[in-house]
Amino acid sequence: MKVARIHARISDRRRDHLHKLTTRLVRENQTIVIEDLTVRNMVKNRSLARAISDAAWAEFRSMLEYKAAWYGREVIAVDRFFPSSKLCSHCGALAGTMPLHVREWTCDNCGTTHDRDGNAARNLKAAGLAVTVCGAGVRPQRRTPGGQSATKQKTPRREP
Repeated sequence: MKVARIHARISDRRRDHLHKLTTRLVRENQTIVIEDLTVRNMVKNRSLARAISDAAWAEFRSMLEYKAAWYGREVIAVDRFFPSSKLCSHCGALAGTMPLHVREWTCDNCGTTHDRDGNAARNLKAAGLAVTVCGAGVRPQRRTPGGQSATKQKTPRREP
């Protein structure tokens, strides 16, 4: 009984913290951009499972969404496959594979050093602004090295 009471108290404190945090976020911001993560699959990673479960990301998102609806705010969930942490927020170049232990990286194209989380936040903000302005399903334009577009454009033929 004593252990159950302690666990209930911890659970109540965590839920209270989530309520306070989501209420503050919704009151202070018109648009909130989050990443659409598959928490169910992330919990399968044994080294991260406890930390992810303790953070209660799914509960955080649901609270954020219903409170945003109450206050007339907008919550935008960016696609989970959007490379927010690997995309250079300065020049738009996409870095190669990046394991989770890499917390800071330097862009090969422009030489800017990025904190992985800060860079992801800037990219998610840009994606959220693009969705707000242009509608859902829009990704921010990536600039590729040398000013060339990713797909080579056909030049119109000149008729003789």
